[in-house]
Amino acid sequence: MSSAKDSLTETIKTVVYALLIAGIFRTLFFQPFFIPSSSMKDTLLIGDFLFVNKMSYGYSQWSCPKVVNFLCPISGRILGSEPERGDIVVFEHPTEHRTFVKRLIGMPGDRVQIRDGVIFLNGEEVTQTPDGMFVETDEKQGAAGRRPACTTTTGLGGECAKEKYIETLPGGRQHSILNIGPTSVDNTPVYTVPANNYFFMGDNRDNSADSRLSAAQGGVGYVPEEYIVGKASRVIFSSAGKRLVYFWTWRKDRFFKALQ
Repeated sequence: MSSAKDSLTETIKTVVYALLIAGIFRTLFFQPFFIPSSSMKDTLLIGDFLFVNKMSYGYSQWSCPKVVNFLCPISGRILGSEPERGDIVVFEHPTEHRTFVKRLIGMPGDRVQIRDGVIFLNGEEVTQTPDGMFVETDEKQGAAGRRPACTTTTGLGGECAKEKYIETLPGGRQHSILNIGPTSVDNTPVYTVPANNYFFMGDNRDNSADSRLSAAQGGVGYVPEEYIVGKASRVIFSSAGKRLVYFWTWRKDRFFKALQ
């Protein structure tokens, strides 16, 4: 009986130690993240799996997993470094506490405005260069089973197309963006980003809830620095199906793909 108890005790200890190590690793270093929506197409696709680098920007209360968030009584950020314009950043929604991934467009103190779908930063136009069309299959995508938004489509199972551009931010960083058509956020007032806050946008510009709208309007508004979780820089794995075990839906060309 004593031997059985000792064996059970050792098993419990092993499980507890494993959970502690995994929790520490996830809190301090890398957090796994699946892309659930199309807001960052074509940079990130539904079903992409990546690790968020938490060491990039330091740590805050939201560096801890949500279920034990209360164990991170951190005010602001510690060991922090400022993210750079153009980074792909994972952060917590300031009021809904859902995890988002977007591109950093506006730094603290910046003036940001959208005119006819084009960003103006501090009064200067951010260049968009036509780059053909982004074409995908018009079909249900991911676990939610949503069909993509299209400029033109040949119907379910056919081609879904939208305009693609290369956007060049101040400093020369470039990335791909998509345009579906005119929307209510293609023209905005001038936003002045408050101190210690950031302005984010999705690369799929017409299908992204981001800083162009406040949280009350269905967006995210300005994001305080303490809600930043980390930086996304590489896709590790990608699946176009509803389940990872559907190996025939794996996107092999996206394994370990670097992000721009």
